[in-house]
Amino acid sequence: MCRNIRTLANFEPPATEDEVRAAALQFVRKLSGMQRPSRANAEAFDRAVDEVTAVAERLLAALQTSAPPKDRAQEAVKARARAAKRYGRSLEAPT
Repeated sequence: MCRNIRTLANFEPPATEDEVRAAALQFVRKLSGMQRPSRANAEAFDRAVDEVTAVAERLLAALQTSAPPKDRAQEAVKARARAAKRYGRSLEAPT
């Protein structure tokens, strides 16, 4: 999985349209191998992003869990701690 695609399910507040679209864009970029499509491929690329976004939004709306929703701030702190452990960096928030 692409590192830039983040888990979007079971968060409070729920994932925004922009977050879902950003994940869809990363997914289509990964599949196509293109950061930016050529003019000849732009329409197909954009259509794929739109379709993946729609499917992802339906998926997120349909998922059910008994786990309590995750807090975005707490998950960000955990991610920074994992990165600090992995890369030997301090836990300071980015500026």
